[in-house]
Amino acid sequence: MTLAVGTKAPNFTTKDDQGNTVSLSDFAGKVVVLYFYPKDDTPGCTKEAQSFRDNYTEYQGKDMVVLGVSNDDEASHKMFKEKYGLPFQLLADTDRTITKAYDVEMTYNGQIYPQRVTYIIDGEGTITHVDDKVQTATHAQDILAILG
Repeated sequence: MTLAVGTKAPNFTTKDDQGNTVSLSDFAGKVVVLYFYPKDDTPGCTKEAQSFRDNYTEYQGKDMVVLGVSNDDEASHKMFKEKYGLPFQLLADTDRTITKAYDVEMTYNGQIYPQRVTYIIDGEGTITHVDDKVQTATHAQDILAILG
């Protein structure tokens, strides 16, 4: 069960695809689109990332931050980001701390992955929308439509 709308988003600190330390609190005052995906460089996850890439200028124009989260490590994220020209940060959740905090863990073939879930977090750190029925090819546009 995902976190509910109106819930304070759990803060976290982790490394991004460049090895930089990133915390949710770094983005106070901005809308954050925090999207969880199972694995780098897989068909559905690639479509979803490309959707955000292809619509990224609209997100920047609305002063929003896009953050992708999976259990892959920094090196995997870096290769995925470079391969597809992704302009946003990918966050390494190798110990699944963020995945657990946002209640999006799933087991598939005996392995634990994040579910495909996106949280929209307002500038005060409150969850304003949860999308757990992601359409990978149109996800970025779907989120923009929700945000208006």
